[in-house]
Amino acid sequence: MLHYTIRRVLIAIPLLIVASVLTFGLTTQMGDPLEEWKTLQPRTPDQVAAEYHRIGWDRSLPERYIDWAGGFVTGDWGTTIIPGNGVVDVRTEIGRALWVTLKLVIVAEVLALLIGMAIGALGAVKQYSLFDYAATGAAFLMFSMPLFCVAVMLKFGGIELNNWLENLGLGRWIVTAGPPPGGFSGGFGKLVYQYTGAYILPVLSLIAIQFALFSRFQRASMLDTLNADYVRTARAKGLGSARVVVRHALRNALIPVITVFALDLGVLIGGAVITETVFGWRGMGALIVDSITKREPWMVQGWMMATAIVIIAFNLIADLVYAYLDPRIRLG
Repeated sequence: MLHYTIRRVLIAIPLLIVASVLTFGLTTQMGDPLEEWKTLQPRTPDQVAAEYHRIGWDRSLPERYIDWAGGFVTGDWGTTIIPGNGVVDVRTEIGRALWVTLKLVIVAEVLALLIGMAIGALGAVKQYSLFDYAATGAAFLMFSMPLFCVAVMLKFGGIELNNWLENLGLGRWIVTAGPPPGGFSGGFGKLVYQYTGAYILPVLSLIAIQFALFSRFQRASMLDTLNADYVRTARAKGLGSARVVVRHALRNALIPVITVFALDLGVLIGGAVITETVFGWRGMGALIVDSITKREPWMVQGWMMATAIVIIAFNLIADLVYAYLDPRIRLG
């Protein structure tokens, strides 16, 4: 297992190098990063030249790439200007946004995975039953609904629930405009109350879409596994139905679902723009939209590399889970 892990880590290194080259190449096509700066007030040619020299824009592309990649490895991701906050460190800002998104996405993805696995496995075991038809219908309904529709409906329902609670004198529980800027405070009970109120709507909006994906993959994989020779052999040996399903069929049927989970989680880290926008979360989605709009190459470069690292890391974890579930993978 150790040798398998080392091989997977070594494979990740060239992937990161390729990702850095592609990231740098794409961000150089964004245009002039000082265009807005030059229009704020009249600038002399000497001032413009000095600013281009300060940001290294007067050097060749290979020199700029080596300088940026070296700084990235050592932790110097550059600085940028954010209105209202002044000059901010790119790594610090991306770390803040990534933490906000991770807290939201990981909770939603794990719950969606558990719900989807349970529904998909049960649907496969009880194929063509009423439960299977109901689960299939719910999954296709969620597939057909855009995420923003689900998010907006949940937000409207949260506002109505708050109005109902307020009429009862219980206060407004559901948060529809992002977590409080100063964070949560109070005793354990109050913290649970605040966290659930802030997370319930965005998490539910992601779960509603994601569970459908996981349930369909789990059902299809489970059906293939239930018809495998080793499962029929286990039944012929007299093993109980529950043990055959859980120990023999479900374990091997998890591998395709884990693959989808790892890829989907990485995509959602940078792609939860709609959820963050509807519910007022300032995470990775909002950060990349603002950075591209304002042509901030250092922020975009840092964002893309941070996202690439997260995606590669979760795929590495998925590879290790494969090896645990199926020893043939690490011995192959």
